[in-house]
Amino acid sequence: MIPASDLFDQSVLTALLDHDPLVADYRAFFSLLDWSVVQHWEAQRSPLGRPAHPESAYLKAFLIRIREGMLYTTQLRHPLLVIELGFRLVLDPSAPYGFDVEATLPCEFWLREKLRHCDPALLQALLQATVRALQDEIPGLGEVVAFDVKHIYAWVKENNERTYVPERYDKTKRLAGDPDCRLGVKRSTNQQLPDGSTHEKKELIWGYGTGVAVSTVADYGTVVLAECTQPFHAGDLTYVRPLHQHTVLALGQFPTYLAADAAFDAWYVYEGPARHGGIAAVPLNQHRKTPFARLPDGTPRCPIGLPMHPTIQFHHTNGYRAQRFQCPLLFPQKTGATCDHDQFAKGKGCVKDVNWELGGIQRVTLGEVGGRRGAVHSSDLPEISSGGFMETALFQPPLPEPAGHLSMQRALQACDLVCLDCLSPFGSRPPPHSRGRSHSPAALPRVLGITPSI
Repeated sequence: MIPASDLFDQSVLTALLDHDPLVADYRAFFSLLDWSVVQHWEAQRSPLGRPAHPESAYLKAFLIRIREGMLYTTQLRHPLLVIELGFRLVLDPSAPYGFDVEATLPCEFWLREKLRHCDPALLQALLQATVRALQDEIPGLGEVVAFDVKHIYAWVKENNERTYVPERYDKTKRLAGDPDCRLGVKRSTNQQLPDGSTHEKKELIWGYGTGVAVSTVADYGTVVLAECTQPFHAGDLTYVRPLHQHTVLALGQFPTYLAADAAFDAWYVYEGPARHGGIAAVPLNQHRKTPFARLPDGTPRCPIGLPMHPTIQFHHTNGYRAQRFQCPLLFPQKTGATCDHDQFAKGKGCVKDVNWELGGIQRVTLGEVGGRRGAVHSSDLPEISSGGFMETALFQPPLPEPAGHLSMQRALQACDLVCLDCLSPFGSRPPPHSRGRSHSPAALPRVLGITPSI
């Protein structure tokens, strides 16, 4: 709605909206999102009483808060931008722009409540609709996907090292400032002691972890495809299945290649790409103290180097199809040869139960990616590197107001909105230290409450 005032008529205000650099920047940015999803969501609800502000106006305001690095949504006081966002204006012809800005915008309490209770399914649907629109513009989007997890600090005194807190790292505690957050390991390093031994040092924080799936395409940049937020005590592997499911829903197809760090090394991470003719580029995290050698098809070798003989298949208690291999000197029949191994002396020989799913075989037979294993080089995978993409695709969202706390629901909304903000034009985003805007720096103070000059 374009208001009219004693100072400016509708034609003048329309011209101001069309020529204001800040409004033009956000008009172009918001045009990249499919707001029909929000309109459909609103049509399914029958609000009672006076008409409320459109849901899209709130979402746009929250996106501006993230984009401009505001700590408080109430810092948004640019009159022309308020008109552009679509809030229901409280008309006042005596005001310069034809409406009362303070009376139009919701109060600080309601903005916090709106952010805290915003429907995460709506944000996911908006993100997925935008990803599908980007697929029409970017050929090959989603063929190569990378996973990673980033920490989010909870707004609690236990994260402030300068404040005395008894039992700061008691993981059984439920913090009064944020009952939903959990204690987790942000960083773990091994220190070399003078006697030659190592000491593991862990950096612990209270908060949440945000898993993000992104796709990097040359000439376009990095596009966020899906996200998943959990309390920080959840392991990285717990993000794999929800991230993969949300990625498939957003793309409408299965990614061919996956990239992740060693924390994501599990057979089911390889399973999806293996079934669709691709691979997962994940550094091998060998849990065995004495790993055994294998043939190219995954058949294990016995301790003396002979290929072992397959006997039976069964369902392993860990959920995969396993193949049992036994001593080639005893199966399928005894050869008469002898072996010095202790198991051979017992009469049954060596027995190995091997994960025989496609992902399980690929995990241990795939060559080295990036200098860690052996036959496949990372150059064989287009844009497969996952290192550093979290720094460019996801940044620490603004901390909440001191009066509130970052609840689990609010963390979900914040991370969803960060993911939406990462979908800047055609998915391209500069690193946080060099993030620019198409409008001039002089326009930024106007968002913080300074009335634009006429």
